[in-house]
Amino acid sequence: MALFYYYDLMSQPCRALYMFLRLNKIPYEDKLVALRKGEHLSKEYTRVHPFNLVPAVTDGNFHLTESLAIVDYVVNTQQIADHWYPSDIQKRARVMEYLHWQHLNTRAQCALLFQHLLIIPRTSGKPVDQEQVSKQRKAVQKVVQKLENYFLKNTPFISSQVITVADLFAACELMQLYAVMEEELYESSPMIKAWMKRVQHVTSPLFDETHRIVYRVRDMYKGMSISKL
Repeated sequence: MALFYYYDLMSQPCRALYMFLRLNKIPYEDKLVALRKGEHLSKEYTRVHPFNLVPAVTDGNFHLTESLAIVDYVVNTQQIADHWYPSDIQKRARVMEYLHWQHLNTRAQCALLFQHLLIIPRTSGKPVDQEQVSKQRKAVQKVVQKLENYFLKNTPFISSQVITVADLFAACELMQLYAVMEEELYESSPMIKAWMKRVQHVTSPLFDETHRIVYRVRDMYKGMSISKL
């Protein structure tokens, strides 16, 4: 049966999973779900994802949500290069350590800053809450410090000598900051900046293809910022 992938590349986990599937040449059919058009709220999509979120996959009559569950399913049903999700139990545990940690850290804090700078003002019509933005910038700085001091302290990639799926998820979350011109929060760290360049190099040219929408949002956000001057 064909694997169907439901996604919107504006979503960070969708981008990470998209890169994972493409880099491993996993056969699948695209099922684009335009969040900005509310397509995730349709009755048809509710049959795919009961919580009306992305990403999701279907494999025959099997429906699965949550990006990390999908990664695990693909690893166990398809042929992938071992370095992405190592078979060695301790190496895999290191990958999973980051992927569990990132939910309330890289993912949550980068997403909240993006929302306070762009999504909330656009949907509410209210000005940016600078107090909340300042709070979130500090939260992101703490995340960057933890990435430096633990996950990248002794290895060129996240807890690994080679790129893994953890690096894809981390890079896609940090790129959400790039969209709202906050990349200085991670590029101010030479270690994080060098790591990001390694991830981009290893995944080139797919990295830029995957993030085209992020680059477009950045251009839009830059125009909004200039118009307020």
